[in-house]
Amino acid sequence: MDISLAVFMFPALFVLVFAGIPVAFSLIGTAFIFGLFAYGMNLPIQFHSRMYDVTSNFILAAIPLFVFMGAMLERAGIAAKLFDAIKVWFGPFRGGLAITTIVMCGIFAASSGVVGAVEIVVGLMAVPAMMSTGYRKDLAAGTVCAGGSLGTTIPPSVVIIVYASIVEMSVGDLFAGILIPAGVMVALFLIYIVGRCAIQRDAGPGLDPSEIDATLGEKLWLLLTALVPAALLILAVLGSIFAGIAAPTEAAAVGATGSVLLSIAYKQFSLEVLFKALAQTIKITSMVMLIVVGGVLFASIFIIHGGDELVSDLISGSELGQIQIILLFLLVVFILGFVLDWISVLIVVLPISDPIIRGAEIDPLWFGVMVCIVLQTSYLTPPMAPSIFYLRSIAPREMTYGDMYKGVAPFVAAQLLTLLMVAFYPATATWLPELLFGF
Repeated sequence: MDISLAVFMFPALFVLVFAGIPVAFSLIGTAFIFGLFAYGMNLPIQFHSRMYDVTSNFILAAIPLFVFMGAMLERAGIAAKLFDAIKVWFGPFRGGLAITTIVMCGIFAASSGVVGAVEIVVGLMAVPAMMSTGYRKDLAAGTVCAGGSLGTTIPPSVVIIVYASIVEMSVGDLFAGILIPAGVMVALFLIYIVGRCAIQRDAGPGLDPSEIDATLGEKLWLLLTALVPAALLILAVLGSIFAGIAAPTEAAAVGATGSVLLSIAYKQFSLEVLFKALAQTIKITSMVMLIVVGGVLFASIFIIHGGDELVSDLISGSELGQIQIILLFLLVVFILGFVLDWISVLIVVLPISDPIIRGAEIDPLWFGVMVCIVLQTSYLTPPMAPSIFYLRSIAPREMTYGDMYKGVAPFVAAQLLTLLMVAFYPATATWLPELLFGF
């Protein structure tokens, strides 16, 4: 075993990524080339074993079910009903449409778990509404991007499911651990929107009351028929996990079934809607799983060549304390998030960091919550910034990249404030899991 080979794996990976090769194939290609030095012609057997481990992982089976739940709610037009139900209450206030967007993103994130799906579905409704009302372009852009990024932290986030599967941690513990920080983050987003619109009165004008031609009774009925069923579905999914009634995969199945029943109740169900939801589910799940497989292969070959020992020796030789170790790995995650997607970051970093974190007697749940928050910032920070690219695909031409980058900056600050809160007060991440599961 030549430990020096591990040193060259990351440079080789970045060369392939910057050459324009998809991340999944870059990971697989790098793992294959360096794997030949370790296993020779027996490499396919080793790869088959690792791929079998991934495909037989029970936790990962929750991903397509949660994705289907979100896709079904989107295709059946339930998202549009939710947006209208929230808009009639907040729309007339300054910043009301932006508040509606954040609340809608939070609700939809809790029923989808996929950032791209949340942002595109809500953005298609929110961006035209805000632009036609006279919102500042940077506020409209930042709100949609930040709201979409909530799919990273609000359960049932696919990010958390993948994280738990890699470090062999309870998905329920991570769901519960991230809940309070996610709520604080949403509150900070709303405080910024309300504060800015109060100070800069033309930043987010309210809707003209004539545009919301509804009586109080009609508003309440819309709230009851659109918001309550979706909230009950989310409660059934997360509540069954937190109550210990169902495993995450079983709860995901409940959510998938519930989304179909809701579409039938709203008289939106059809074979075309079902097939489109299934097609979107297959597409997203295949993308996620291909990168997961590539990341697992890359990480296993990196470890075979002694990469984990190299990192461990560097940290132990530097005599870093717990705080320094946490800062080091969070910085690595933050920097990698600039150029890699979240799945690649998790699968490359966690097999190396997890043994070191546990060996240093750092609470893995506390650390995991902070990693998820840092990953959320990567959705808004260039050059990768997936949330900005999602928005670009649906935004009008007059909304420039400059507007988008300017718009997300205050929301990134809110995410970092949330990170500081969790860092200085670990109980914000550990109290709820202890209460629910005795973690």
